[in-house]
Amino acid sequence: MLEKRQEGEAASQEIRTDLALEMRERFADDNVEVKGVVLEEEFREEGKLRISTVIIRDKQGAEAMKKPEGTYITVEAAELFSGGEAAQRLAGMEIGRQLKRLCGEKKIRRLLVAGLGNREVTPDSLGPLVIDHLLITRHLVREYGEGFLRRQLNRELDTEVELSAVAPGVMAQTGMEALEILKGIVRETKPDLVLVVDALAARSVERLNTTVQLTDTGICPGAGIGNNRRAINKESLGCPVIALGVPTVVDAVTIVMDSMEMLLKTQGYTGHEIGVFLSGIETLRSVDTMFVTPKSIDEEIRDMGRTISEAVNYCFFEI
Repeated sequence: MLEKRQEGEAASQEIRTDLALEMRERFADDNVEVKGVVLEEEFREEGKLRISTVIIRDKQGAEAMKKPEGTYITVEAAELFSGGEAAQRLAGMEIGRQLKRLCGEKKIRRLLVAGLGNREVTPDSLGPLVIDHLLITRHLVREYGEGFLRRQLNRELDTEVELSAVAPGVMAQTGMEALEILKGIVRETKPDLVLVVDALAARSVERLNTTVQLTDTGICPGAGIGNNRRAINKESLGCPVIALGVPTVVDAVTIVMDSMEMLLKTQGYTGHEIGVFLSGIETLRSVDTMFVTPKSIDEEIRDMGRTISEAVNYCFFEI
């Protein structure tokens, strides 16, 4: 939303986003450096891939960013995700490399992938769709023993990963929070890592279904739309957690505010005048709980689900 202007005026609406990069960008608009926060950027595939890493180093940075300390990697690939299967494959491989980067040097033997969300609600169905295309191996390795995956994939693997997956649904379907379900599964399967996949909310329309965020801090399901559930992280599950998310919705208030701000700028109003005007708009209350998704969401969510699953398969099985 509208943040501090040159004249020091701020709008009453707060920014709604799950992306750490967008939280960091709001300070860039005000030419403010954030202590305890580091931003690194690089471009690949002739500039078609933008990889941004936001590292929140301490409590001061966490308070400014309103996010836990840790590493947040954002892969933006608008051109690749719209460029057909071959281009999407390149994006998936890059996401897989960034996932491997977050895993670090530790060998992952047992992996649990949790696909959060509601399969019946298209913008929220990313997690279950990813589960559908994963290479599930836990039962195979346990039944056929060490070396089975090497023989089947015809390649040497550093570690034969036992991958299991679950789509725990949402509270309205199960009466349980995702964390409660995952706790029981973690207790029984004892994974070395839990990878949580979920749909996110963004501030920018351009980032919908074209951006992937990976973080080692876990996730609070529904945080971006103001529907917070219990956090799924290392502290709550007792094992490392990596969260992978794709923004599929944007706050309707953001669209209204940004559109009006652009219009007022073209009319020659100052930043102070625009801030005062937008902060006094009472009609925004009528859309405060509305979120918008692209009309092509059906096709885009299927493509994104397949791309993310390929990224996971590439990271852990090099396929």
